[in-house]
Amino acid sequence: MPIVEITYSPSVPHALLETLAAMLPHAVSVAVECPEEPYDGNLQPGDVDLRFRVRGPFDSTGMHVVVEVRSKWFASREDTLQARVDGLCAAVAEATGLADVGVYLTLPDAAWAQT
Repeated sequence: MPIVEITYSPSVPHALLETLAAMLPHAVSVAVECPEEPYDGNLQPGDVDLRFRVRGPFDSTGMHVVVEVRSKWFASREDTLQARVDGLCAAVAEATGLADVGVYLTLPDAAWAQT
């Protein structure tokens, strides 16, 4: 399950945040799809965890939106890491129309359990 943190400028309109909330689960799932965790297009509760946070006065980025994705490391993901993050960044930019967005994809050793 990817955990996705979205940090955004206070100037980003609510409608764009709604757009991100709607498109990110699918776009992130496509970006991290791999043989070990295939994506069948049928997202279930808990498959992608979104966390939105408005940029604070001491945050240093000047970007309108920064999306940070954390998902479990698999060798099959590592070989195409840059292509995955480039595709997700392009999807976010296209969905929002913003020119200054950033995406950070990290693949730590991790485990997940869910009831």
